[in-house]
Amino acid sequence: MLNRRILRIKAFKAVYTYTENRQMDIRELESYLEKSCEAVRTLYLFLLSITGPLTNEARTRIEAARAKFNPTEEELHPNMKFVGNSIASKLADDPDFSKLIQRKKLSWEQYDVLLRQLYESIREKDYFRAYLENPGNSIAEDAALWIKIFENEFEDNENLEKILEDLSIWWNDDLAYALTWCCRSIKAMGEGKRWNLPPLYMSEMSDNPEAESDKAFVTKLLRTAIANYGRYVETIQAHTPQWDLSRICATDLALIVSGMAEADAFAQIPKKVTINEFVEISKYYSTPESRAFVNGLLDKLIEKQ
Repeated sequence: MLNRRILRIKAFKAVYTYTENRQMDIRELESYLEKSCEAVRTLYLFLLSITGPLTNEARTRIEAARAKFNPTEEELHPNMKFVGNSIASKLADDPDFSKLIQRKKLSWEQYDVLLRQLYESIREKDYFRAYLENPGNSIAEDAALWIKIFENEFEDNENLEKILEDLSIWWNDDLAYALTWCCRSIKAMGEGKRWNLPPLYMSEMSDNPEAESDKAFVTKLLRTAIANYGRYVETIQAHTPQWDLSRICATDLALIVSGMAEADAFAQIPKKVTINEFVEISKYYSTPESRAFVNGLLDKLIEKQ
């Protein structure tokens, strides 16, 4: 599930945590790293589990309209296609999925306001109207609809982001990646496959027995960064004589240390790849000025290693 870019981000965040709290030891940091990685999959499960509650919201609306004192003909004979969609029912009936949701205590029950807002938004969309108007009825069509919902309704949704922020400190920045995996799972279901929990690391999905372990990669990256942290910082200081270390923000320091650690620990990875990866990460976690600083310093330091 987690690719190398995400794992580098997770390792960088652990190094940043150490930069801010030097009292932490490697066991605490590895625990932090593991929780951070597993949290992405938990977020994926939480998001995927909205299929049932959102379908139920539609059903509740239809039943309420039918029960009105003087319902219209359309309210008496509503389009039930979405209410009967097979993606929501297959996930609800899947024992493995249900057990995981229950074990992790994931629920949308208290977020009825968000569910109402989402359904109001979805029912006004052209893609939803086209789905309802199509006389066909297939799991592939249901899957295509849910993929559109996940792609169009969840990113940049301030109400959802607030809920995720309140639920878990680990879910910052992971929404887009988790949504991508929700779409991948739904696409597979639309092709007739049964839902399966994605392995935590991409290497675990490989058919190649020689594939390098992603878990080993991220663990080694973190251990190298922490074991050599003091030496890396001294090297950074030596190459920035015009800067007092206190003037280098913790984010930039953690990015540079992480890049130096990768270059040390993984000689088989081209240095340019390592530099480019951490410069890309810096685009999301540093200012434009810091980005240029990280780029220039990493290039200088890694090429000398």
